[in-house]
Amino acid sequence: METDRQNHWNNVYATKAETEVSWFQESPTASLDLIHALAASRQTSIIDIGGGASRLVDALLDEGFESVSVLDLSENALAVAKARLGARAQKVRWIAADVTTWAPGEAYDLWHDRAAFHFLTEAADRAAYRERLVKAVRPGGHVIIATFAPDGPERCSGLPIVRHDVDSIAAVLGAGFEPVEMRRHDHATPGGSVQRFQFSCFQRKA
Repeated sequence: METDRQNHWNNVYATKAETEVSWFQESPTASLDLIHALAASRQTSIIDIGGGASRLVDALLDEGFESVSVLDLSENALAVAKARLGARAQKVRWIAADVTTWAPGEAYDLWHDRAAFHFLTEAADRAAYRERLVKAVRPGGHVIIATFAPDGPERCSGLPIVRHDVDSIAAVLGAGFEPVEMRRHDHATPGGSVQRFQFSCFQRKA
């Protein structure tokens, strides 16, 4: 299954330009607004799960964040981001891994995931995701998980997804995480359609 996922996403980024994929954002405003609200300082350590070629990392570096990691299972996606950043790519920790099998090597203050979690259609994969999240997020740290909303699309990139609200994500994360905010976001795709997202934010209890 992990190899199938890697092959799928490597093929996507090998055959489509960064700006052609449906999830492309010139400016990841919704994510940045929440990070601004939750990050204590520019020293806040942030990991972007499924970050791929997203421009969130560019924006975080522009704003002076000093500890940024990007995890994605597609080497091709990470290569796009590295090439775009040029020399600034050296300021980022790049992690090529499937989040469901990854072994976190450090703890983070803020876990951000825009549109990775909703691809986990099996309960076992969601449980594995939670296990890694618990190992990676410090007590008192924050989690931002953005998925297609309950009235959003049922598929993305040719794959089935699971739509979520804050309650369904809270059920996966468990009692150790307190919901702190929920926001709706309508994402306009490069093709002109609208995808309804929900951003769910949690704090890990100390």
